[in-house]
Amino acid sequence: MLDKLGGIALPTDAIRWLLTPAALKAELLKQIANAKRAITLAALYLEDDEAGREILAALMAAKAARPELDITVLVDFHRARRGLIGHKGDGGNYLMYQKVVNSAEHPINILGVPVKSREFMGVLHLKGFIFDDTVIFSGASLNNIYLHQGEKYRFDRYHVIESAPLAESMRQMIMEFIVSDRAVTSLTQDKRTELLPEKNDVRSLKQRLAKAKYRFSATKTGNRVTPVVGLGRKKNKLNKLVIDLVAQSQQKLFICTPYFNPPYILSRALAKHLRKGKRIDIVVGDKTANDFYIPPEETFSTIGALPYMYEQSLRKFAKRQQWAIDAGLLNIHLWKHDRNSYHLKGISADDRQHLITGSNLNPRAWALDLENGLLLQDDTQAWTEQFKQEQEHILEHTERLYHYSQIETLNNYPKAVRKIMNRIRRLRADFLLRRIL
Repeated sequence: MLDKLGGIALPTDAIRWLLTPAALKAELLKQIANAKRAITLAALYLEDDEAGREILAALMAAKAARPELDITVLVDFHRARRGLIGHKGDGGNYLMYQKVVNSAEHPINILGVPVKSREFMGVLHLKGFIFDDTVIFSGASLNNIYLHQGEKYRFDRYHVIESAPLAESMRQMIMEFIVSDRAVTSLTQDKRTELLPEKNDVRSLKQRLAKAKYRFSATKTGNRVTPVVGLGRKKNKLNKLVIDLVAQSQQKLFICTPYFNPPYILSRALAKHLRKGKRIDIVVGDKTANDFYIPPEETFSTIGALPYMYEQSLRKFAKRQQWAIDAGLLNIHLWKHDRNSYHLKGISADDRQHLITGSNLNPRAWALDLENGLLLQDDTQAWTEQFKQEQEHILEHTERLYHYSQIETLNNYPKAVRKIMNRIRRLRADFLLRRIL
């Protein structure tokens, strides 16, 4: 696939690297204020909190100043209409959208995309903030922790790409395959008269989204960027791209993932890569840097077992590949920084091919969610130094794993965690849970 994959030609100075969530927020606000023609934002959610309200207020101000500005925001339909997990009485982010947008003289479009009929079956995990001819690509959603509004932050990757063809391709795909679909609905409708999508339209949306693709004039030479979208197990170009990056890498891989739960086909490809004597660096979040980690001093709930499940998956992989760790071929770096969380995704192969994406390397992302990514092919190695600097920044708060025994076992976990995980094992439900969570 890599040999046949064309891309959009990209000048050396077309990319900027943002290294912090605060820098992302500042860039978003600047781009919103300066946009002249169109703003198209795609994220899992736009939260009803301080940072989310600030972004929404900036969008409304831009629309008021330039009514001709086309502003479209896409979020997951189900995620927008429920409250936060563990927060009873929270009615959902769409209530904020209704209140803010419906009171404005010049409204904007905030659309909910029901990728599947239920949230646990699949969500809109599409990424990309598009402003005129500029694309900001990140796995981040829009809320306090992703934009470092308070004391804590959720670490991600942030790239700014100046490319009119890329922006047009990404915007066109959204308009053609998502915005125009009958299952996609406005989240700013009046509560008394709102019309929700027909159930049959929602059920069949996944079939239509599976056909989504980016259109552009392609070149197969020089430095270029290729947008890729995927949904489902069959004919998923993004999944195939990841496997091909691993299979065709000649020297080394640098992989970022929030937790370690790879699909079997990817786990097998990584093992084969190591057996051929090639190097892999994996930067994975410590269990305490997981979105769902609950500190021992706080009230525990079932969802808090998830980081421990992922940690045991990493321990199993490390134990199986201990020979590669001993040989210096496999380097596992655990990221941990105070009470902050880790959300980085992506793969770099041989310092020449770089996949930036919001897609997790797990069975859920590979089968259930609508995902996308950008492949940067650096034939001239013009971006080698910048990616190296980004990797050094990522590794700043990591600890290298030298032996699988450094990872805790079930016996070391809090009593409440042990109880849940033993119950899951007895029911043999861990296989199913890893596919949907």
